Amino acid sequence: MENTVLTKLRGIAKLLPSLPGVYHFYDEVDTVIYIGKAKNLQKRVLSYFTKKHDSGKTRVLVKKIRKISHIVVETETDALLLENNLIKKHQPKYNILLKDDKTYPWICVKNEDFPRVFMTRNYINDGSKYYGPYTSIYLVKTILKLFKDLFKLRTCKHNLSTKNILANKFKVCLEYHINNCKAPCVGLQTAYEYDKYIDQIHNILKGNFTNVIQYLKTIMTSYATKYEFEKAQDIKEKLDILKTYQKKSTVVSNNVGNVDVFSIDSDEDFVFVNYLRVVNGAIIQVQTLEFKQKIDESLEDILPSAITEILYTKTTGFSNAKEIIVPFNIYYNINNTKITVPQKGEKHKLLELSQRNLKYFILEKKKKKTLVDPDRHKNRILLKIKQDLRLSELPVHIECFDNSNIQGTNPVAACVVFRNAKPFKKDYRKFKIKTVVGPDDFASMEEVMSRRYKRLLDEKQGLPQLIIIDGGKGQLSSAYKSLKELNLHKTIAIIGIAKRLEEIFFPGDNIPIYLDKNSETLKVIQHARNEAHRFGITFHRDLRSKNFIKSQLENIPGVGEKTIIKLLTEFKTIDAIFSKNIDEIAKITGISKAKIILEYLGQNL
Repeated sequence: MENTVLTKLRGIAKLLPSLPGVYHFYDEVDTVIYIGKAKNLQKRVLSYFTKKHDSGKTRVLVKKIRKISHIVVETETDALLLENNLIKKHQPKYNILLKDDKTYPWICVKNEDFPRVFMTRNYINDGSKYYGPYTSIYLVKTILKLFKDLFKLRTCKHNLSTKNILANKFKVCLEYHINNCKAPCVGLQTAYEYDKYIDQIHNILKGNFTNVIQYLKTIMTSYATKYEFEKAQDIKEKLDILKTYQKKSTVVSNNVGNVDVFSIDSDEDFVFVNYLRVVNGAIIQVQTLEFKQKIDESLEDILPSAITEILYTKTTGFSNAKEIIVPFNIYYNINNTKITVPQKGEKHKLLELSQRNLKYFILEKKKKKTLVDPDRHKNRILLKIKQDLRLSELPVHIECFDNSNIQGTNPVAACVVFRNAKPFKKDYRKFKIKTVVGPDDFASMEEVMSRRYKRLLDEKQGLPQLIIIDGGKGQLSSAYKSLKELNLHKTIAIIGIAKRLEEIFFPGDNIPIYLDKNSETLKVIQHARNEAHRFGITFHRDLRSKNFIKSQLENIPGVGEKTIIKLLTEFKTIDAIFSKNIDEIAKITGISKAKIILEYLGQNL
């Protein structure tokens, strides 16, 4: 049945034109489940039914397709725009979906007589001009305060038509009396004068500070020429405000001009796109958007759609840049705009800045998720470990072992405990090897494992779900042998990690697995291994040091074991003992022994 459907769909795909367009996939109940764009409809659609797909999500999509339809368009840009609109209309199950950004504020210049300028979260297609969206409310409020200080715009919602003003329908309000408004409502400010201010506001929001500054300088000079110095001073203060705001924009280079910069990255569920808008060499807008992933589309396919959404849908006409900077080649003609993948210079620095902003956005999002729901973050890591190591249950309790000896002296072992993928130092344990003579790591591991888990069984304590052995096949086999003798080999999962290539071994399997070096599973295993090594080395060093001190003290004539224990308890090291005066040592050993000890150490240190 499945092969018959695939053959039929493959045949339909071969009949599609080799032209730009948009295609629809339908399921068995004739519901649109996926919409895509293509420079070549036939080649793109046919690829779904001829290629072997690595992504499980894509394989599921292909299995559900029962019908195909398509729309041919003139250009690749038309395909991008049409795809964007159709996805929003049909909301197909397997398409990436742009998260609703209505929570982001916009600055609206209202389409009305004597336009108001205000912040809004609702984008309404009423002929008004919208700038944004902005990710910072503080920035929006700063800009609006700038406009208020510069231009004294009205804030009331009156219908200031010429007819209403001439009919004297309004009275001046408190805003006029405190010099925040010039009262156009009663004819004290003309529409011509007001619209001049609105033109300057558009320029500022577009990043064109030069025209606004020149305009204000002309007015200031005019007032000064007429000896209207108070008015000239007022304009000068406005110029200072504007220049201060301009300095807050990140200046890149006057050589860069007007460009739009995009970078893209993804995680398990979302694709993130960062957008920098650069006007006259200054960054005037930074925005990061999230797309919900439904199937595993490539970033190369997603980025053109994201650019279209940002530049040519909600903010139509907002960007007049003729160049788009991206991290890789885009094989779509986006509105006849030049596409650049810079390798060095100022434009490359802009791309790196966008990528850095994107990185921090994703990190911040992960941190917030962890803070809001730490259990979810913890369980996600445990689920990942369970999946990667093919465990039967979540490894909430992990134990890791490491042997430590130098030339066979003072052999010891360390056991560190992780709970919920984090060190649980209260349960760390250290072992002196008792039954093994010489440097035999395999026998030492067998002894320690046997002692550790026999005791847990005897005391009826909780057992780990996973044991990690620091070592390759030999150490793992010895550890597994002890588990088998205790009949725990089917209860507890056990693995070994070999240091050279970070190979993961399983009992009875000579072929290791290799985890991705950036995977969270490998990082947890490495953390446990490094902790066991550190803990074991510290214990071994302390033991060697104490044994050395003890053996040195045992060589002193007339000094017995009790005296040695007292000295070690009090002074810890030989150097510390030798640094004390005879009276301090005599308090512990008596004056005669103190003299013998200091004399001996003076001769042998």
